Amino acid sequence: MPGKYSDREILDGYRLNPERGMRMLVESYSEKLYYHIRRILLLHDESDDALQETFIKAWRNLHSFRNESTLYTWLFRIATNEALGRIKKMERRVAPGRRASLEQILGTSAEEDSLFDGDEIEKILQNAILSLPPKQRVVFQMKYFDESTYDEISTVLGTSVGALKASYHHAVKKIEEYISKYS
Repeated sequence: MPGKYSDREILDGYRLNPERGMRMLVESYSEKLYYHIRRILLLHDESDDALQETFIKAWRNLHSFRNESTLYTWLFRIATNEALGRIKKMERRVAPGRRASLEQILGTSAEEDSLFDGDEIEKILQNAILSLPPKQRVVFQMKYFDESTYDEISTVLGTSVGALKASYHHAVKKIEEYISKYS
């Protein structure tokens, strides 16, 4: 998924002037990355922080980018890992024995977020997606919302295409069951 600038323009710009190249990278990918992260974390502040951390990691490592994938795939891998890492940190903060699960906390927090403008159907869909295990949730979101190909998702997550297809299939079934139960 090309951004405002091509990979070549960004990398050439970075070699000539790292700040300019980085600005081009941010202009090309910040919106796509933000919404990708936001679908994983649901919370604006967490998503915004994860996006900033993604670009910091990109800044630190862009000089060693080897063109083995596209910048889009490389950035989505960084962003996905950052978001999943934040979920793990949030899970550790939820005290053992507490009645509320991370999914309930995220769901409630997302509904209270001033940027959430969903209706009841969207809330049910979000809760259904939240009921998935984190990695399965990411596979579903990348395929369904980002319209990523299995090959792109495979590169981002480092998982085989066959495993991703199975994961997506199971996610869809779980979401369908959840929606039919709660709608």
